[in-house]
Amino acid sequence: MVSRSFAEASALLGELAELSVSAKQVERVARRTGTERVAERDASVAAYQALPVVQKFDVPAKTPSPELAVVMVDGGRLQIRERHPPPPTPAGQPAKPPGAGAAEEAWDEEEVPSATARYWREDKIGLLLTMQSAVAENDPCPEIPASFVDAARIPELARELNKHVKQAEDAAVASPGPEVVNELGPEEAPYRPPQVAERRVVGTCGPWRSFAPIVAAAAWAWGLMGAARKAFVADGAANNWRLQRRFFASFVPVLDFIHALSYVFAAAMAGRPFALGWECYRQWIVWVWQGRVAEVITALEGRQAALGLPAKDEPETSPRQVVDKTLTYLRNHQDKMHYAEYRRQGLPLRSSLMESVVKQVNQRVKGTEKFWCGEGGEAVLQLRADLLSDGKPLAEFWQRRQAAATGQNRYRRAG
Repeated sequence: MVSRSFAEASALLGELAELSVSAKQVERVARRTGTERVAERDASVAAYQALPVVQKFDVPAKTPSPELAVVMVDGGRLQIRERHPPPPTPAGQPAKPPGAGAAEEAWDEEEVPSATARYWREDKIGLLLTMQSAVAENDPCPEIPASFVDAARIPELARELNKHVKQAEDAAVASPGPEVVNELGPEEAPYRPPQVAERRVVGTCGPWRSFAPIVAAAAWAWGLMGAARKAFVADGAANNWRLQRRFFASFVPVLDFIHALSYVFAAAMAGRPFALGWECYRQWIVWVWQGRVAEVITALEGRQAALGLPAKDEPETSPRQVVDKTLTYLRNHQDKMHYAEYRRQGLPLRSSLMESVVKQVNQRVKGTEKFWCGEGGEAVLQLRADLLSDGKPLAEFWQRRQAAATGQNRYRRAG
């Protein structure tokens, strides 16, 4: 699974190992191995789900817990051609798991794509981390790092994450304004986020109702539930926080700071010349960094009062729409934006590690000319997750497989 395609793997086997293995044979072996790993994973999830509720949030016997445990989730994209595609979900009706009661919170499951989207589906990725950091008496970095108020960097960074930034730029007043100068000095101490000790990756092409227990089972088996400090970091997608509330309620919820930044930047720029918008952004993002989100909300409410509420059919590029969306976003996630306190506790503020893993998964499974059947996509996704995990899960799998097949342990030569 190091290669980006079965053909590339075949070529590497010929060049590095002098083995003549066709791309199709590589595909068959990968699918068979991945399918066995998926079966192992599903068995572990089933065993976890059969536990009493109290045990699900405890630590398995003889499993040490880390000092700091972090869970992150996100999604990528891949193309799947289903042999038997499921019936479409009626428009406006959320997908619910079989037997879900009225009081149970339903997942926002992806509907069957339209003719324009065709085969694209969402794959779900979970990143489990043990990390190292120190707890401080006070916020170790109360002043915002200069990189977050860099007028050359921030517009591009925000644009990459948030489509509303482009809308805000379209809605901005066309005025060059004075040159924007970064006033922060070089003497500021840089922010030092927690360092990764070990990581494990899980993933599936299945729906959220299947993905959630996969993440929970992996975290439980690794002893993360018993960590002294725990954090769940994600962007603002509703399913991320449904998962957190259902399986990781004891973890401190942290909204990814960069996603918050992108919304704040969009609202600050909406309907303003760049210089004036930048001045507003600088003030607001300092408040966000210091955990004073209520002040940003108050300022946005004043801005909304001046602009007015958006009309029902108003274009998304209008300043009123951009401000309204940001205001809703911050209100919904205000309880996950106590960034000064998170830094004091030594918790991560960003989901950049998660986004990096998604990109590495996409390198193998995503492509305009890559198509998977459901079973094949799931198998390759599992192998890719194993490859990106520390602890050599594939090596352990081959040990178990050979022991089960022969009754003998597989030994490796020393050195």
